[in-house]
Amino acid sequence: MKSFFTTKRLCRAGVIAALYAALTYAFAPFAFGPLQFRPAEALCILPVFFPEAVPALYIGCMLSNLTSPFFIYDVFIGSLATLLAAISSYMVGRLLKKEPLRFILCGIFPVLFNALIIPFVIVFLCGNNGNYQSVWTAYFAFAVTLAITESVWVYGLGTPLYFSIKKLT
Repeated sequence: MKSFFTTKRLCRAGVIAALYAALTYAFAPFAFGPLQFRPAEALCILPVFFPEAVPALYIGCMLSNLTSPFFIYDVFIGSLATLLAAISSYMVGRLLKKEPLRFILCGIFPVLFNALIIPFVIVFLCGNNGNYQSVWTAYFAFAVTLAITESVWVYGLGTPLYFSIKKLT
C-alpha cells in the first residue's frame, strides 16, 4: 500500500509552510489587522494541485500568526480560516475540472473565510473596533476591507501562480 506522505510530498509541504511563514514575516508590520498586506495568501490556491498543501498552509499560517498582535486567537482561530479555505479549495479542485470556473471558485474560499473569521477575532475576541461606534459596523467594515485585500493577493498574485503550476503539471 502506497503511503500518502511520500518524501516528495513531505518536502513540498515543508517548503509551502516555510514559504507562507517567511512571506508573512517579511511583511509583518502590515500583515495583521483589518487591512492585510499578506502576499503569502496567493499560496492558498496550491491545494488545487497538491493535497499536502492543506496541512502545510495551516501550519505555515499558525507559525506566521505567532507574531500577530491578536496572538492566541489568531494562532488558532485565524489559522482555522486558512485550514477551512484550503480544505474547501482542495475539494472544489477535485470536483471541478473546467477552467476558469475551477480557479474562480477555489480562490473564493480564502477570501470568504478570511473576510468572515478574521474580523470576528479582531472585533469580538480582541475588542478592537477601530473608530467605529458599533461592533457590528466595525465587523462589517473590517470584513469588506479584508475581502478586498484577500482578493488582491489570491486573484492578483495567485492567478499567475495558478496558471504557471497548471502548465507544469
